[in-house]
Parts: sequence; structure tokens; C-alpha cells
Amino acid sequence: MNSKVKKYLVLSGLGAALLFVLALISFFVVDEIKGGAVGDGQNKYELIIDSGEPSSSVVRELAASGMIKSSVYFNYLIKFTRAGNKIKQGVYDINDGMSSRKILDVIISGKVKLVTFTIPEGYNNRQIGDLLVTKKLSPSREEFLKVTQSPALLTKYNIPAKTLEGYLFPETYSVPLNYPLERITEMMIKRFYKKLETIPEAKGIKPADLHFRVVLASIVEREAVRKEERPMMAGVFLTRIEKNINLESCATIQYLFDKPKKRLFESDLKIVSPYNTYINGGWPPGPISNPGLPALEASFKPMKSDKLFFLLKPDGSHYFSSTFKEHLDAKKKFIDVLYQ
Repeated sequence: MNSKVKKYLVLSGLGAALLFVLALISFFVVDEIKGGAVGDGQNKYELIIDSGEPSSSVVRELAASGMIKSSVYFNYLIKFTRAGNKIKQGVYDINDGMSSRKILDVIISGKVKLVTFTIPEGYNNRQIGDLLVTKKLSPSREEFLKVTQSPALLTKYNIPAKTLEGYLFPETYSVPLNYPLERITEMMIKRFYKKLETIPEAKGIKPADLHFRVVLASIVEREAVRKEERPMMAGVFLTRIEKNINLESCATIQYLFDKPKKRLFESDLKIVSPYNTYINGGWPPGPISNPGLPALEASFKPMKSDKLFFLLKPDGSHYFSSTFKEHLDAKKKFIDVLYQ
């Protein structure tokens, strides 16, 4: 190869490299001018992408909301990266401090906005339904309750009941907006069984025996205020059943109302219902709440004693007594004086 050819090849290579560098610089310049952030991130926008929505519609919305500098450039990015069919439906938190490339990365990676909700210990299914409505995760309480009565879910998780009451574990969850109610419900059921694994006495338990423990735990959860009293309370209820004494749990009466009352009256205790443990013997037909782990543990490890009664004192603790006379004396001392 002569020197002229070598010189030509070297110059050609340098020229090509220079053109590549210039093209690269031009790209970054254009990218910054046309695809850079519009602002400093102070302006936020909730971008909702529906299933099957074309990318052109998404680009128009981003431009109209002031989140991108150039719709032409954003469309170019989509074509250049072949991302047209990769954009995922969902709800996204966008702000004007994000570049076009960052926004595109977010909507093709599926980094959707999450909704966090916390179910307090002792909430019943109706209360959970109302909570999900406020979080815009359920269209109505009724829609959620339909899911909790799903025969398919009850069969799948071997729950011997007509509803999932008691098996929706109270905890904090995070899900995407528009997440299916069935999947939200299953998350709670799976968390229940996961927590159950931490109780040695629950290992290998049969569904019917577990259901009895859940019923007990659900009552204890609604009656107890202090966690340390739960085992004693569970023991009281078990002793009353063994002695064929009605449970007479105020919590089972409260379950009959859409919203718990501040105080129950004598007339409330006469309401005809299988959940009224003042007029019916034995256990109520099902759980009255979704108990947390301490209440579940108490139902498996109750503290047995001769105590048959308890009442709530003004300080939030309970007074436990062995005889009805002792119970009445305690009622006069701690309760009746408040209404004189």
C-alpha cells in the first residue's frame, strides 16, 4: 500500500471520527435545547395513560401540560428508541424538572405512582371498603364487599365462611392506582397467612380450627385496648364458653352498626341477630373484625384463669373479676360514677 493511499485512509478515518463527534455534540445540544427540562421540578403533573392509548396522545398531553419543550422532539425520541409499543398504562408523577428522556424512561419502565393505605387493627370489611374508596382504589364499598364474598377466593384459601372477614391482615400496603380489587384483597389474605407462620401453635392447623381462632381473635381485637391484656381476655371468653355462659361481648353488638356507637344502651343489647352474644350462646357466626398479630397470638395462647368478667376503666385498662358481684362492684366504681 503506497503512502498516498495510507494518507487517504487516515484522513478518511479522521474525517469520519470528526463527523461522529460533531453529530454527537449536535445531538446533545439539540437534546438539551429541545429535550431538556422545562423547569426546576416545582410544577408537578399526574399523567394518566390508559390501556391501548396511542403514544401520540400521550405526547399531546405532555405538551399541553407544559412538561416537555417539543412534542416533535419527543415523538422523535419515541421513534429513535422504538418505544411506541413499550409505553405502559398507569398513573405517573411527572414534574417539569424531568428531561424528555427521563419522562420517556419513566413511562416505558412502568414506574407508576403508588397509593399507600394503612388498615388499622380491628377494622371490619365495611371499614376497609370505605378506606379503599377514599384512596380511590375501589369505586364503592359495595364493590369491595362483593370481592370479599367471592366463592373463588374463599375456596382458594380454604376459608370455611361466606366472607373473608377476619382474614384481611391489618397493615400498610402500597399498590398502583387502578390496581384490581381482587389482587388487593389477595395481598391482604397472603399477608395474613404469612403472619400466621410466626405463631408455632398455628402450624398445620385445619381450616375449621383456624376459623374458630380467628373468630376469637376478632372479638379480642375489638374489646382490648392494651396488648398485654389480650391473652387474659381470650382466656375469659374461652372459660365462659366452657361454662356455657353467653359471651356478652359489646364488640359483637357494635358489629351490628354501620359505625360504632360511643355508648351502648340496654335496647341495643336486645337486638335480634346471630351476632348478638348477649341473647345467643356460643360464638358468633363469624369474625367481627380483622385482627392483628397480637390478638391472633392471644387466641392461640390464651391465659386461662377463674376470671369470667371484665370492664373497661377510664384509663384504658380493664378490670377482670371472677364473680358477678365483683363485676357489679367494679362497674359502680369505674363506670356508673361517670354518668351520675
